[in-house]
Amino acid sequence: MRFVRQSVMIGLLACSLAVHASIFGTVKGLVHDPQHRPISGAQITLKAAASEWQKDSVSDQAGSFEFSAVPIGEYRVTVVEPGFQPESRRVLLRSGEVADLHFALTVARVTEQVEVRGSPSMVDPTSSTPASVIVREEIRTTPGAERTNSLAMITDFVPGAYIAHDQLHVRGGHQSTWMLDGIPLPNTNIATNVGPQVDPKNIDILEVQRGGLSAEYGDRIYGVFNAVTRSGFESSRQCEVALNYGSYNQTDDQLSCGSHTERFAYFASLTGNRTDLGLETPSPEILHDQGSGLGGFASLIFNKTPADQLRLVAAVRGDHYQIPNTPQQQADGVRDVEDERDAFVNASWVHSTPHGLLITVAPFVHLNRAHYLGGPNDPLVSPEDNHRSDYFGGIATLAVVSGRHNLHWGFQGFAQNENIFFALRPAGPGTPITESDSVWGSVVAGFLEEQFKVTKWLTLNGGVRLTHFSGSISETAVDPRVGAAIVVPRLNWVVRGFYGRYYQPPPLTTVSGPLLDLALTQGFAFQPLRGERDEQYEFGVAMPYRGWTLDLAHFRTAARNFFDHDALGNSNIFLPLTIERARIRGWEVTLRSPRVLHRADFHLAYSHQWAVGFGAVNGGLIDLSAIPDEAFFLDHDQRHTLTTGVTTTLPWRAWASVNLVYGSGFLDGEGPEHLASHTTADLSLGKSIGESWSVQLTALNLTNRHYLLDNANTFGGTHYADPRTFSGQVRYTFHY
Repeated sequence: MRFVRQSVMIGLLACSLAVHASIFGTVKGLVHDPQHRPISGAQITLKAAASEWQKDSVSDQAGSFEFSAVPIGEYRVTVVEPGFQPESRRVLLRSGEVADLHFALTVARVTEQVEVRGSPSMVDPTSSTPASVIVREEIRTTPGAERTNSLAMITDFVPGAYIAHDQLHVRGGHQSTWMLDGIPLPNTNIATNVGPQVDPKNIDILEVQRGGLSAEYGDRIYGVFNAVTRSGFESSRQCEVALNYGSYNQTDDQLSCGSHTERFAYFASLTGNRTDLGLETPSPEILHDQGSGLGGFASLIFNKTPADQLRLVAAVRGDHYQIPNTPQQQADGVRDVEDERDAFVNASWVHSTPHGLLITVAPFVHLNRAHYLGGPNDPLVSPEDNHRSDYFGGIATLAVVSGRHNLHWGFQGFAQNENIFFALRPAGPGTPITESDSVWGSVVAGFLEEQFKVTKWLTLNGGVRLTHFSGSISETAVDPRVGAAIVVPRLNWVVRGFYGRYYQPPPLTTVSGPLLDLALTQGFAFQPLRGERDEQYEFGVAMPYRGWTLDLAHFRTAARNFFDHDALGNSNIFLPLTIERARIRGWEVTLRSPRVLHRADFHLAYSHQWAVGFGAVNGGLIDLSAIPDEAFFLDHDQRHTLTTGVTTTLPWRAWASVNLVYGSGFLDGEGPEHLASHTTADLSLGKSIGESWSVQLTALNLTNRHYLLDNANTFGGTHYADPRTFSGQVRYTFHY
């Protein structure tokens, strides 16, 4: 949320086609006999692990096969040829990946069974980007991850990801990109909304890229969250009702339905939630903290031909939050609230050709509103900040997979309209300060990206991204990105390295009008917000072993005009600003297991990180009396962050999931000391009853550690972690 915005007027971008990352990859391979002779005419089946989505093909005279336009996710590839033993492989496909398989068929035995080999590899041997993939079953079983307002599906699986002042931070920053089915949800504002962008219950697979982004993936360096939404291919004329109730009168209910034919699939859901524990509180007491929301989601897929797919995804959501009080504010009758609205529609056409060409075109609209309204009993002044952001754009991608080349190129653009109303009303006699305006801006970009497989063990990645921002100022950036991935023979370890530059456009609006005039008389100055310029170095190694995957990564990000925000007192109202320079560096570890003893899955994510700022505030409101620091810790600096958990099946169709979270503590006030470390434990227990019913019990923060999470008033306000909560869920599935 913000307090004030600057007024600027610019022209509307007339044409806004964009090229952006998609949710598609390619699966190809070679089939041969024991004498290494190619087998032509073998039947190849590609089947999704979690749905009924399927493609079929046959190998050509060279024994080769290829499936293009395959959505990211887990699949089983099966090869069947008379006279040979059928064979099947499990594949975990990431966006833009070319999975190259090798099937050496053996002569059929008397009793013929399909041989399924190994766990799906969690390592892309051609990518220089560290990524995490979270599937729907993990979202459902991880304690608290399926809640509408939860981001545990990210913070529990992604190293260096945590929540501070109700905002998600990854690798020390909070400028990230959300994508639905490869289509971006643009939002150039900083800390505007606290409500959810995407409901976890509507996600089938989430791919998180936290660094080393290719030119195709934009400039939000602190994370790309590419959500593959539920489509209806995972069900057949099926509805599901999930009812929840728990501590602090929390509910989080959903009705969803979906089905499919061979060419058409649909999925729709309606979700409602409410609680007496909404936002993080500024004191240990929970006062004036209700939250509620209602949302709807729909997905339609039509495969017009085997080479053409049409898709429409739409969602609308409204949220209401009471702004939590301290005991003194509660006694004084302070009753501030925040109302948020969010809606988006994107349509896409995907066309594939027999020659490996994949074309994607997708226009989109994203409408977002945040309305902060102070109450009549606010001390001194009662603020109102009504901010609406409308984005109109589209994407168009052109990708070619040919031999050792994987080429992507195109353009990006969207127009943005900001409508603002701001008011400061004095508690006693006095004249209110008000302003309103409508502002236009635009972002236009183009990219060229090539992945070249030099040998079986060496892949080079390179590209360039050109971006032009037009708003109160105009800026242009040319950002190169290069990387490499090396496969170590025999061990199959993948060593990767990356260097890249990024440009992040600034928010369109900040402080202006009568409030700016008042601030200037109080010893403040003002400078326009400029775009953040980032430079990132990264290297790492992924080590697979018998289904286990250990990934080590080191990164260093240097930023100029680092985006952050300032709080109005101890409130949830933020003003965007920039800091001269910032340096964020760290080591990261992730560990994922196969299914151990056919029962348990284990995961671990650890980050050892430094987030340091340099110089003064150089954009937004500037306090002229402040003495610039040569170096200082940023408010969300936390040296150690660890999450680990295990999910296991139990007898009688039951399961249990335990998750531990450790943080060494954020900055204590102005620092350099940090707050005390904290550890919390979460637990979920579930059981299926018959074919239609299931129940689930969840306990969050089992030890009831209601600790001070952060108190950096300069950049966020005081917040306490949520106390212990219990909840129960009943889920019923039926066919229609």
